[in-house]
Amino acid sequence: MPDGRERVLFLCTGNSARSQLAEALLRHHAGDRFDAHSAGADPIGVRPETVAVLDERSIDTSGLRSKPIDEYLGKVHFQYLITVCAVTEEHCPRIWPGASNHLHWPVEDPALVVGDGRLEAFRAARDDIEGRILEWLSGVV
Repeated sequence: MPDGRERVLFLCTGNSARSQLAEALLRHHAGDRFDAHSAGADPIGVRPETVAVLDERSIDTSGLRSKPIDEYLGKVHFQYLITVCAVTEEHCPRIWPGASNHLHWPVEDPALVVGDGRLEAFRAARDDIEGRILEWLSGVV
């Protein structure tokens, strides 16, 4: 923590929606206190709907990119590891070097929705994650 901010890593499978939303939202709400990152077990690129629902709220999306877990594992220490999908919770590292806090926030995958309700599913995921972040921040000293 050279700059005094604690590092947080959000993990999901594709690193395309939920973990990207979480990374951007934590930066938006507490980027002065936390250094937010995200990664995926099988990164597939940031979905355009992810960017769209963040843009609706004027949340900065610059720098968001889909990253593999290997980009961080054994190279960067995180104080918080937060998984946002059940698959990742089961198959990704639950113990991260230096991460003394592991949280699991099960958020429905908006990318599974096809058709007319897809963008609304991304909005619901954004709002769910934002609520969890704000609640978490209120309890973090």
